[in-house]
Amino acid sequence: MEPTQTALIVPIPEAEDAVGRFRASLDRAASWGVPAHVTVLYPFLPPQQINEQALAVLREAFAGIPRFDVVLTHVDWFGDSVVWLAPQPDRPFRELTAAVWQQFPEAPPYGGAHSDVVPHLTIGHDADKPVLSHAAETVAAHLPINAAVDRVRLIAGTPDVSPWRTVCEFPLGNPPPAATGTGLQAVSA
Repeated sequence: MEPTQTALIVPIPEAEDAVGRFRASLDRAASWGVPAHVTVLYPFLPPQQINEQALAVLREAFAGIPRFDVVLTHVDWFGDSVVWLAPQPDRPFRELTAAVWQQFPEAPPYGGAHSDVVPHLTIGHDADKPVLSHAAETVAAHLPINAAVDRVRLIAGTPDVSPWRTVCEFPLGNPPPAATGTGLQAVSA
């Protein structure tokens, strides 16, 4: 079956040990093959609109944002129905979302459903509160979780029907030079 949706995510593999078993039963996206992640923009463009021009625009937008480190510091909630991990700082994720939305205004985050898009890594949702609370308490014992963010992944699939697959990965730009030292940066090949 052809995919019907796309999304831009930042995979956080460092969180899998802490959240994986809970996401498997409490986060629908995990059953679609989507890894632990912070969403940059969902839904993104329809799959038929993903062409070389769109990929080039994304590549350029993400290359202008430096790689960064993040720490998943605490568990938080959206109401009583969604439990999630908070990345700190969250500003770089907000910058990623803004960079894409500026280039693709026809694809607002979450279809425009929320006035403030809060960067988060979902542990679980839409389950009984005691089940989500247990997941929250268990995951909290693994915090903090440090992660290096150096790329954004474009994925495509059909919710609840077919697995989501990676379409493309976009590297972020070089980190800013250190405040001390020579100002020289190592360049990876």
